[in-house]
Amino acid sequence: MTTLRNRAAGWHRPLMLLVSAMAVLTVVAAVGVVADPRVLTGAPIWLKPLKFAISFVVYGVTLAWMLSLLPRRSRAAERAATVIVAVSVVEMVVIVGQVLRGTTSHFNGTTTLDALLFDVMGVAITVLFAAQFVLAVVLARRSLPDRAGGYAVRLGLAVSLLGMLVAFPMVAQRPAGAPAGISGAHSVGVPDGGPGLPLLGWSTTGGDLRVGHFVGMHALQALPLLAILLDRFLGARLDELTRARLVLVGGVAYAGLTLLLTGQALRGQPLLAPDARTLAAAGVLVVATATATTLVLARRGRPTGVVLVG
Repeated sequence: MTTLRNRAAGWHRPLMLLVSAMAVLTVVAAVGVVADPRVLTGAPIWLKPLKFAISFVVYGVTLAWMLSLLPRRSRAAERAATVIVAVSVVEMVVIVGQVLRGTTSHFNGTTTLDALLFDVMGVAITVLFAAQFVLAVVLARRSLPDRAGGYAVRLGLAVSLLGMLVAFPMVAQRPAGAPAGISGAHSVGVPDGGPGLPLLGWSTTGGDLRVGHFVGMHALQALPLLAILLDRFLGARLDELTRARLVLVGGVAYAGLTLLLTGQALRGQPLLAPDARTLAAAGVLVVATATATTLVLARRGRPTGVVLVG
């Protein structure tokens, strides 16, 4: 643990400052959820800043760790990460500012100021997407010490970009019953703010585009975790190439899951009420993933460095 803390101290400073600031905001927003009785779109008014603050803590730590894996420094990657920090701060300033004003930050065009702030958020997330794309390109072109870990990092960045893209249809949603001046929605087929899953708030009566967005974004953590688990528990039985291929299979399956959940939401279908078409697509994804995994394992070689005595 001490070694990890020492390594983290040398990680990308702007990202780690963002993580520290968002950790403080997490505490403030958590207090707000408990102490502030105001409700907005069916949820405590401080819940959105809380969720975004936690998300940026995880996001910032993950990107800083990924940058630390580069065998040598990359100015392009570090500048892109600094841009990500800047636009993330802009995003959070708008979100918290709108909470203090007692109104929504997303899809809000009810006044000139609200519309301007939402436009600023739109520009910020577009710049963030472009900056992460630069990070993905840099990491794709640099060789990392562990092949499976390298696949996990690159695929994690790529699938998380997909997770960002599947959120863009939110702006085009026009659910019946939405207040005047609202220019988008998380939900499909039902107004935002209706019955939802605990804490997450995902709609239980209609589709919700936040599901695919959430799953896709967290490929940043899920795929590196897969590589770590493969190394930790199967490193002595599987060679490096086999583990890398399994990570590749996992990355493709994860992207497929992101698209599947987004398609389900776009059809106005709640996450916990899949129809036959969704179940069939999920079955195909499971079978394809299992088949690919079996083929990879069938072709596995011996781990390097193992000496056989006989």
